[in-house]
Amino acid sequence: MIMYTMMPEELIFPMSQDIYEKQQVIQYNGIPLLVAKNEANELEVIRVLSTDPNHFLHTGMQPGTKIPNI
Repeated sequence: MIMYTMMPEELIFPMSQDIYEKQQVIQYNGIPLLVAKNEANELEVIRVLSTDPNHFLHTGMQPGTKIPNI
């Protein structure tokens, strides 16, 4: 089956609940981020939640970047 839609994949095929339980919203250097804790006790950036376009240009806060646990 092929599904053509504009909906994000997360809405059609939701992830399991334990993945959402590892996520949290934090402020890092004044920028709101959605992060998930990994096995090495580091926080991995999942999404930048800011409305300021300049915050998306910071290389240290792009999705996939690991930041120290605060």
